[in-house]
Amino acid sequence: MEAELAKGPAAHGWEDQRRTLNRVKTVIGRRFHLSYTIHGVRKLLVRNGWSCQVPA
Repeated sequence: MEAELAKGPAAHGWEDQRRTLNRVKTVIGRRFHLSYTIHGVRKLLVRNGWSCQVPA
């Protein structure tokens, strides 16, 4: 998953560089055929050392 996220949003078809929980959820579903809730995605990211930040 970390390698997929490191590619950035543009590599997964989004025009801007925002990495939202919903987009991460979509990437997980497409690449790994797994379904997570938004809350589950957040927990997964935090558990793996990614921070959840809101852009200013």
